[in-house]
Amino acid sequence: MFFSLIVPIYNRPDEARELLESLSLQTCGGGDFELVLVEDGSLRPCADEVEKFRSKININYIVKENSGRSDTRNAGMKNAGGDYFIFFDSDCIIPPRYLETVRRMLDADYADCFGGPDREHPSFSVMQKAINYAMTSFWTTGGIRGGKVNMEKFKPRTFNMGFSRAVYETVGGFKDMYGEDIDLSIRIGRAGFTTKLYRDAFVYHKRRVDLKRFYRQVHVFGQARIDLYRLYPDSLKPVHTLPALFVLGSIAAILSAVFVSWRIAALPAIYVLLLFFDSLIKTRSVRIAALSIVTSFIQIFGYGLGFIRSFIREIIFRKGPEDPEIIRKIYR
Repeated sequence: MFFSLIVPIYNRPDEARELLESLSLQTCGGGDFELVLVEDGSLRPCADEVEKFRSKININYIVKENSGRSDTRNAGMKNAGGDYFIFFDSDCIIPPRYLETVRRMLDADYADCFGGPDREHPSFSVMQKAINYAMTSFWTTGGIRGGKVNMEKFKPRTFNMGFSRAVYETVGGFKDMYGEDIDLSIRIGRAGFTTKLYRDAFVYHKRRVDLKRFYRQVHVFGQARIDLYRLYPDSLKPVHTLPALFVLGSIAAILSAVFVSWRIAALPAIYVLLLFFDSLIKTRSVRIAALSIVTSFIQIFGYGLGFIRSFIREIIFRKGPEDPEIIRKIYR
């Protein structure tokens, strides 16, 4: 057995069913991998779904008390038997040739740690596709989650991330903090291991369909950047400040349009049109393109305000990061 697929899950049996179905269709064969599915104290466990797929997938189903995503992933690694660990979120659908692709790329261009992009699946709802656009577009996130590396050195995220057992034994597991996957990626690089982006090893990431929860999620991402800066000052790049600058610039533009000249409002209007037509070209849907404007502004403002919030709290007033328990409440 080469791969151990590690997935934390909490109260999402429907997502488990879709994930298990996609893993049962892997072209590499079920004997080449195990799934370590870790139930994090769920009130709605996925035991029934697991039993339906035991004959098709080698499943190590672990049930533990609720302790958050990082500890749950670490529990998965402690119980994994493979040589190479791969992490997915429970809301991912895995393409049939995913593991075959990763194995081929490891053979051709080995990486101690790799990450892959995410894409939208044809079955996704309009909202899911609009959120996917907001999280992967060059005009919102620099395209880093969609497989581009122009604006920042690539760092894998746990919705699609893998590394060798040797990495785990040397670097250790995830910390209970904001941005735990980026923190681990930084530690992996500093330990001298190689990290690469495998563009062809993509997953379909369904993400959240509730705009309020989506905002809270990206707000945490913004806060995480300051936490990471405190640990690794050289990790903060100019690109990470852009959402916060966009928020401040938007406020300045609105005030200027009201008190100076309405023509200044043309600047954000141009950006809105840019988002609309870029999404329209990619999705070929006017409805998704219109909703992409909303999700893009939620993504940018959520991240930017989270960045500003933690900057004021941790840098200006020199207070510590917020209690990690808040993370668990936000992601439930």
